[in-house]
Amino acid sequence: MKEYKIGIIGLGYVGLPLALEFSKRYKVIGFDTNKSRVNNLLLNKDHTNEVSSKDLRKTTCKFTSDIGDLSNVNCFIVTVPTPIYKNKIPDLRPLKSASRLVASLLKNKDIVIYESTVYPGATEEICLPILESNSGLILNNDFSLGYSPERINPGDKKHRLTNIKKVVSASNNSALAEIAKLYSSIVTVGVHKAASIKIAEAAKVIENTQRDINIAFINELSLLFSKLEIDTEEVLKAAETKWNFLSFRPGLVGGHCIGVDPYYLTYKSKQIGFNPKITLAGRGINDAMPAQVVKRLKQNLIKRFGHQDNFKILILGATFKENCPDTRNSKVSDLVSQSKIKLKGCEVNIIDPYLHFKEIFGAKLISKLKSNYFHAVIIAVGHKEFRKYDEIILRSALKKNGIIFDLKYLLPTGHSDLRI
Repeated sequence: MKEYKIGIIGLGYVGLPLALEFSKRYKVIGFDTNKSRVNNLLLNKDHTNEVSSKDLRKTTCKFTSDIGDLSNVNCFIVTVPTPIYKNKIPDLRPLKSASRLVASLLKNKDIVIYESTVYPGATEEICLPILESNSGLILNNDFSLGYSPERINPGDKKHRLTNIKKVVSASNNSALAEIAKLYSSIVTVGVHKAASIKIAEAAKVIENTQRDINIAFINELSLLFSKLEIDTEEVLKAAETKWNFLSFRPGLVGGHCIGVDPYYLTYKSKQIGFNPKITLAGRGINDAMPAQVVKRLKQNLIKRFGHQDNFKILILGATFKENCPDTRNSKVSDLVSQSKIKLKGCEVNIIDPYLHFKEIFGAKLISKLKSNYFHAVIIAVGHKEFRKYDEIILRSALKKNGIIFDLKYLLPTGHSDLRI
């Protein structure tokens, strides 16, 4: 394997851990167009909490927002985000921009690897033409192309980059062997060589789509069981006694992976004239859950307080998942907006120990519980800090007859008024 100088394009949740791990064995340039992000990393600060200050101090990786620092790179790894527009179609602008940047630097015998989640075919149909047309080089004659989908799980301290098997693929067999060796040097559990780039892309996008559909099924059951006055958690505990029952929990499903990836798959499906019913149905159910939660909360608030306006609501958690500061595509945003739509004149406060703003999603961020102040407390995110709150603590923040709505099953059965 030749001596690589690696350029990581994008220093977010995926790119930063990758840059630090590769820098233990290779020369690495970590590039991001966000100068503030780069400056913070140079000060050994990572707002994503994926990398410690200690590890940032020790790394030999050079962080930069100067494209000139990438001039000697011979292996480019693109880890930019792949979001969606409001109309749910893929927003490929970051991917295209990164491809143009790489193309401006591309040289003979270089390798370009994409890690960003896309629909099957995007790397070769969208990125490759940009690389070739902007560089004047030809794939497999002058440079090689690879795709190795990221599997970073934000906030997860157990499943890390080095102990999650890496899927790798490439535009030719020689490049596949090189890319496999490259990732095997940092991933202790090894790699899986996919037969083509499209297969690797498809494998990644269905990982999250499968999870989305499974949670949607449980979400739908939770809506049914609430009407039947059956506790969903108790049903799931009983069902889990069978060895092959798949264990999922209902809840708000957002984020930049599960809440987005199914739309990449359905976008490509529709392009080729195939209408994916199950995938879209799952997304529809999960997208509608915040409205369902607020609808049920409103019904119970009116029962207890006899009016339907000026309620004070506290939401515990604003990020898209527990134990991380990432708020991208968080369904708590919809929870706030639906509360303001359905509960006339309501006041919404949020507590989230991972955020340090004054306001988010149009709601005020507060640092601690207020005594006897709220009509309802909604446990929306399962941060480890919230596991210290028991029923007594939460009820102290509520007015008489106030409601605890536990969306995350943090409290034992019978210790909350409503569960999803």
